[in-house]
Amino acid sequence: MQALNTQIGGDHYKKHRIQPVEFIFANDLPFIEGSCIKYLTRWRDKGGVKDLEKVKHYIDLLIELEHRKNAQMVDAAAEAWPEKEELPGGKA
Repeated sequence: MQALNTQIGGDHYKKHRIQPVEFIFANDLPFIEGSCIKYLTRWRDKGGVKDLEKVKHYIDLLIELEHRKNAQMVDAAAEAWPEKEELPGGKA
């Protein structure tokens, strides 16, 4: 593949047996997970600790978004299945 043989701005990806983009694509990783792989792969050769901070930020984002998604799912389930009405005699 021609594009994988070319890297703009360094060789921090080309030196690996499998480039991050190949791994990300082959495993159908979403954006945030793919970004984590990218920055973890290059931090020693390009961005240093700043790249690790980016990974941490992306992980914090992912955790926050997953919590939000789960809360929305719980809310939707609660709307779909309202609480049981009380029957005469105080039993549900």
